[in-house]
This record gives sequence, structure tokens and C-alpha cells, in this order.
Amino acid sequence: MANAHSHNDHHDDGSHGSVKSYGIGFILSVILTLIPFGLVMYPTLPKSITLMIVLAFAVIQVLVHLVYFLHLDRSAAQRNNVIAFVFAAIVIVLLVGLSIWIMFSIHTFMMAK
Repeated sequence: MANAHSHNDHHDDGSHGSVKSYGIGFILSVILTLIPFGLVMYPTLPKSITLMIVLAFAVIQVLVHLVYFLHLDRSAAQRNNVIAFVFAAIVIVLLVGLSIWIMFSIHTFMMAK
């Protein structure tokens, strides 16, 4: 008896990337890595501007990885994954930001006396 479901009939809710999308993601990731690396290795800009550029490229690279490698988008199928990611990002930002603020405050008050 033949199987009622063939391999082609199977549908997942998540989307899978193509070789083209993985290639685009890889090339964007390499570019987003090489530019900040070059700015740090061959300093031509002030340190504060270089830091801002590196941080901006890091955020953009995270977004590239989420879209091209983890296939997160604004579709209904991915809504729960996006919400979970945003919640985790907020928690991490709060934990890291507040920890740095506490350490800075402790250092400031300890050195003042």
C-alpha cells in the first residue's frame, strides 16, 4: 500500500532559507565584520565615532543573522518567536545596563570618600 503522504506534501510553519538567502546573509555578515575591523585596526576617526560605528554595525549584524540565518520575520507564523526574542533582548539590556550602572555608582561613591 502506498504511503498517503509523500515527501512533497509535508509543510512546515517555518520558512527555510535558500542558498541565495544564505549567501546574501554570509556576504552581509562579512562586510559588517570587515568594516568595523578596519576602523579599529587602522584608526582614522575619533575613538567615540569609531565606537558608535562598531556598535551600530553590531546591531545591524544581529538583525542580518536573525533574518537570513534564523529566518525571523513579521509573518504570523513567526510572531511568537519575535515576541520571545524581543522580551529576551529587553531583559538582557536591563540586566547589563543596570549592572553597569550599579558598578559605576559603587565605584563613584567608594572613590569619593
